[in-house]
Amino acid sequence: MKNDIHPKVNKVIFLDTSTGTEFFTTSTLKSGETKTVDGVDYFVLRVEISSDSHPFYTKTQKLIDTGGRVNKFKEKLEKAKQLQAK
Repeated sequence: MKNDIHPKVNKVIFLDTSTGTEFFTTSTLKSGETKTVDGVDYFVLRVEISSDSHPFYTKTQKLIDTGGRVNKFKEKLEKAKQLQAK
């Protein structure tokens, strides 16, 4: 096997800037900002969206219907149900 071909793995904190939640993990990424927690140095990587703030995972996802597509779908669904009932 070849030596020194793999990237160095670092201890990092992914910081969700919208909620302030910190995720401790390892990554090959690193940054200029560090933080010491319990005597261990971590690189701090700031992210705007994580599983803690993403609308899909927080169940706050909103459907934006600009073309009336949702209403058209609901109308078609109702017509199909009425035809099925006949």
